[in-house]
Amino acid sequence: MEGKFGSLTIEIKQGDITNETTDAIVNAANNHLWMGSGVAGAIKRKGGQQIEKEAVAKGPIPIGGAVETTAGDLPIKYVIHAAAMGQDLQTDATKISEATCHSLQIASKLGLESIAFPALGTGVGGFDADDAAEIMISEAIAHGEGTGTGDLALVVFVLFDDRSTKAFKRVLQGKIDA
Repeated sequence: MEGKFGSLTIEIKQGDITNETTDAIVNAANNHLWMGSGVAGAIKRKGGQQIEKEAVAKGPIPIGGAVETTAGDLPIKYVIHAAAMGQDLQTDATKISEATCHSLQIASKLGLESIAFPALGTGVGGFDADDAAEIMISEAIAHGEGTGTGDLALVVFVLFDDRSTKAFKRVLQGKIDA
């Protein structure tokens, strides 16, 4: 499913974010940038330990912040590490909003045309998928409608499970219909 908002296309799909061929993928990170389980673990397993080494060298970062690293063995340019939680693994709407916004700003600064996000905060953070979808899709639309978006033309939300995929599709459909 996809929707167009100005020059930005937002796409929702179910799958494994490490298989994406966008210019960058986003890692659902903690602020120390250690890559344990979930999305981070999958990225480290497929892309290599060097991604975590490079990320940790840039941390810790503020919760809600983001940093980029190279993509190791992944067939993309960058991994953007979005710190939607701290070491306590707790998150909230503000942290997810800021981490999404900062990731989009980095993508634009780097001149990227496409970026793929997981559902930030919905794994170990326990944040509701419907609420995460509303926050993250709204941030992407606001970024696309703002100035300074650079070349960013495609934001893909790649969801691991049916529940999250349905939540993101519902929210996107609501934005298209509005």
